[in-house]
Amino acid sequence: MAAQQSQGIQTLLEAEKEAAKVVQQARAYRVQKLKDARSEAEKEIAEYKAQKETEFQTFSSERSGSTQTSQSAVDQDTEVKLAQVTSSYTQRKNDVVKKLLERAVLVEPTLHPNFKAKIQ
Repeated sequence: MAAQQSQGIQTLLEAEKEAAKVVQQARAYRVQKLKDARSEAEKEIAEYKAQKETEFQTFSSERSGSTQTSQSAVDQDTEVKLAQVTSSYTQRKNDVVKKLLERAVLVEPTLHPNFKAKIQ
């Protein structure tokens, strides 16, 4: 009788150890996925920022070659375009962060059905 209880306790301890390993692996997997998603998001943000800076420089060079007599009008248009680029960049960054958060899935620690069968 004591041998059966000892064997049952040993099985439970092994199941606990295995469950702890599974949870640790799941956490490591989640951390890796978050790192991958974050690096991908940072890469997308950098590309988007470079694209918008190029667009702004193109716009700025077009404006500097214009024949408007009022420099203040050019400056005002440049400020408006800069505000648009900045808000566009912020919106894109927020979208990427939102996408990153949607990818992050919490892992619930559960025992494998085979372990449940052994325990019972």
